[in-house]
Amino acid sequence: MTRLMLVVAAAAALAGGGALTFAPAEVSPAYTHAAYMGEQAQIPPQRVIIGLDLSKSNPLIADPDFAGKVAARVANIIRGLGFASEVHVRTFGSYDASANNFHYDAMISVRERPETVAADVGRLIAGTPLLVEHGRWQAQNRTNILAFLDNMSQSIGCAGMPTAVVLASDGIEDSEYARLDNPRDHLPAPDGRPFAGCAELEILGIGQGTRSPGKTVRLREDWARWSQEAGFARFSGLNDW
Repeated sequence: MTRLMLVVAAAAALAGGGALTFAPAEVSPAYTHAAYMGEQAQIPPQRVIIGLDLSKSNPLIADPDFAGKVAARVANIIRGLGFASEVHVRTFGSYDASANNFHYDAMISVRERPETVAADVGRLIAGTPLLVEHGRWQAQNRTNILAFLDNMSQSIGCAGMPTAVVLASDGIEDSEYARLDNPRDHLPAPDGRPFAGCAELEILGIGQGTRSPGKTVRLREDWARWSQEAGFARFSGLNDW
């Protein structure tokens, strides 16, 4: 059993075997192997890097309904990937490798089909509140989004295929770089263009938990500016969808 499946199984067990608020899409039995192979082969490979923010300010770690909503959206992204696409899942929060040692890496193939990977990752994200509540994952006191992105640019990067970085985060950087809870603080300019060639940065849940439309707009504008300067071709910051 893979490490992802162990964590997914733990989340399901904590939920009593069926209370996770995420329902993976079903594949029709009439969907033949040959049709599947042909359809997936026509989709150019892509890379998706998924970051799960475990900081205490992020509703993802405590709100099962919101976690299920994020899970469904991320699963839908993965479900549309073609063969040879990559899926990478990491957690972040504090700048501490021991607190964020979860990692999952998959390449879409006949054995690891997109709907299977989508279902597993979806269940994992939907189970985040339970995994935190029962101590399998640690709720964290800092939000090092920039440091996480820097680590991803160095360890995975955007070379070779279109790459999207999807963060399940409130977007409130809380680190030595910036304290975005302070309306007078802003993200620093990136050092060069570390994400040149990257297709998209998407933040799911930006401003969630603040209950402030004004703060959400400010966070979105700050991240839009930073992402463009860092080299991302597109930015999307969704509070809700």
